Amino acid sequence: MALPLAAPLKPMLAKPAKAIPGSGGLLFEPKWDGFRCLVFRDGEEISLQSRAEKPLNRYFPEVATELLASLPERIVLDGELVVARGGKLDFDALTERIHPAESRVRLLARESPAQFVAFDLLALGDESFVDEPTSARRARLTQLSGVALTPATTDPATARHWFELFEGAGLDGVIGKPLDEPYAPGKRILVKYKHSRTADCVLAGLRWHVDSAPGEAVGSLLLGLYDDEGLLHHVGVVGSFPAARRRELATELAPLITGGEGHPWLGDAVREGQRIPGGITRWRSKEQPWVPLRLERVAEVSYEHTEGGYPSRFRHTAQFGRWRPDREPSSCGYAQLDEPARYDLDAVFRGEVVRTR
Repeated sequence: MALPLAAPLKPMLAKPAKAIPGSGGLLFEPKWDGFRCLVFRDGEEISLQSRAEKPLNRYFPEVATELLASLPERIVLDGELVVARGGKLDFDALTERIHPAESRVRLLARESPAQFVAFDLLALGDESFVDEPTSARRARLTQLSGVALTPATTDPATARHWFELFEGAGLDGVIGKPLDEPYAPGKRILVKYKHSRTADCVLAGLRWHVDSAPGEAVGSLLLGLYDDEGLLHHVGVVGSFPAARRRELATELAPLITGGEGHPWLGDAVREGQRIPGGITRWRSKEQPWVPLRLERVAEVSYEHTEGGYPSRFRHTAQFGRWRPDREPSSCGYAQLDEPARYDLDAVFRGEVVRTR
């Protein structure tokens, strides 16, 4: 008999929040700094699925082998793939595991083995639990053996303590799960509390460094996010790179350079109201040239604020964090951004700071 849930399955997602609330109603878990992974085991067959619904087995053969030996014969789990080094999580080492060469994959499986951490039970045997509330799914999950389980608490004070304490172990915040909600594939039901504002953006173009010949050194990377209609908007740039890294990026990104055919920021593809780079503004009297890239890479960046309403843009130059090979460019939308709070300006002048939406 087939599993009650079949791959591919969209994982339930999270939306950002400012601070851990003081009231109850949430199950809090550490936010693991790894690759989201859904596990489907049916007898001797096991499938590791990424957030982008792509197979991960070939990159993490040691994890597949370990889970085949330890999990019940028919089960579906949601969790995270992580790599630990020196007593803390190492995301860079995890990223290196996504490699096209099988020999390299085998070597890294020995040198930087990954581990699966489970944080949700979606099916066991013939039973599906996606319609059960978080509290019931967690109770069933804790009855499992043979797999690492994430810690969890319903106490907000403990969650706030974890938020500070676990950062030193390489975790990047806390996740809150509504206790009474079912598992909702593809929907942003969870809440994430992170140590800084970050966003995963589409790498859509670049500019060459002004003090170098074209093709020698990257000056800045052009970032994009999709709106609810699937339109890609230019949201800002990252550009604070050391000179050596600028030259490395020029070589690294050269294969992505395209003539611009079909690029969403060029020609007939541009739509009314779409944010695109390089245009004339009141601060800039001529267009800024830029180089279009194929939409194949995702960059995690940190930012301070957004501006400009919807679709918004980063107020200042963003800071490059890391590449995200586990994410598809099409998944990078505005929903992941912290929504800026708006205020009634007249109320502020009256000393009544009233938040409005």
